[in-house]
Amino acid sequence: MRELKILAVVVALTLITYWGVEPFAHSQMHPHVAPADFTFSDVKEDIAEVKALQGNAANGETLVTSNCTACHSINSKGFPQVMDNASSAAAYGVTPPDLSTAGKLYSADYLAAFIKNPAKASKVEHKFVDGKVHPMPNFDWMQPQEIADMVAFFKSIAPKEMTNKEVFTDACQRCHSIKYADMKGGSMAAFTPNADIKQYMGKLPPDLSQFIRSRGHEYLETFINNPQKQLEGTAMPRVGLSEESQAQVVAYLEEVGDSKKVQREELGPKFLIYLVIFAIFGFLWKASKWRDVH
Repeated sequence: MRELKILAVVVALTLITYWGVEPFAHSQMHPHVAPADFTFSDVKEDIAEVKALQGNAANGETLVTSNCTACHSINSKGFPQVMDNASSAAAYGVTPPDLSTAGKLYSADYLAAFIKNPAKASKVEHKFVDGKVHPMPNFDWMQPQEIADMVAFFKSIAPKEMTNKEVFTDACQRCHSIKYADMKGGSMAAFTPNADIKQYMGKLPPDLSQFIRSRGHEYLETFINNPQKQLEGTAMPRVGLSEESQAQVVAYLEEVGDSKKVQREELGPKFLIYLVIFAIFGFLWKASKWRDVH
């Protein structure tokens, strides 16, 4: 009985310490961050006229091929990459993405806002001051109907389904490597050469192989949606992924960086049950041996 009383005191003190100290420490080290905003409410006023219009995909194709294919590839429509990754990175600072999957990866609102003003939509205006300009020009001179048409075109050519790896490749791999996904082949290295992306971003973007372990789901879900929430002043742009696409990126990071999660979670309850059974037997053994002493 005395041992049970001691255990109860230890448990009580531990709980008091945990609930009294840990929440405060956590609030200081990990301040509350607003959840991801997949409506991109901060740009709604900028695209209000565009949202009210019905896009024409056929006209949008003409606009996109006339204005975008000098820098961007659209492989699904037969427009290959104009320059190789090294040349395009040297020219623009970062390799421009292929636009075949843009309508799948990004929300319509974000696409419209990005076409209109890339630096503002991606929340990196602070980078482009003192004469510096975003590598993609603003298309705010376009009529709202034209922007709506371009978005409709991107949506019309977007694939219906993409694997987690495909989403990561198109959304993240221009800047980030994830070497643990292919250690020997090197196929998951960043498309933009290190020297160019370091100059463009100010520092070399991290390899994401273990970010799911070092940062966790909550951090990644808010950071991808809006990096400024977690790291004010960062050069990383807001990617603008839809909720589904972002979930696929996080899932892929988990596949690569925490591939044993399912097995670990399955083993946890079994191990706890073992400890409980072992503790019961230990207590009964102790009671039988010390019964006469007490």
